[in-house]
Amino acid sequence: VQLVLSGGGWVQPGGSLRRSCQAAGVTVSTSYLTWPRQAPGKELEWVSGISRGNSKYYADWVRGRFTISRDDARNTLYLELNSLRTEDTAMYYCAKSPKAHRLGGQKGPGTQVTVSE
Repeated sequence: VQLVLSGGGWVQPGGSLRRSCQAAGVTVSTSYLTWPRQAPGKELEWVSGISRGNSKYYADWVRGRFTISRDDARNTLYLELNSLRTEDTAMYYCAKSPKAHRLGGQKGPGTQVTVSE
């Protein structure tokens, strides 16, 4: 399984980013996939997930700001991050998970998102 992220970087508070997770060795349309993240000095936390049936799940503190989606033809998972806050600064990962609404499973290398002035 390979999960390759792109779309990280730096953004000012209130800004937006779009994260892409290109999958290989796993089919996004038949997998539970999640976006975990880890902020400096904190534990890994679950952000969002999508089920095989395309049901979408969000942590309360990102609901309405982040949107998870997938493109089955491109075998790619996406996370659109809007209204970013400084506390969203973290290393973001995508993962193939046992379930869409919690941590676990195999995650790929992360990429940094930094929200600052």
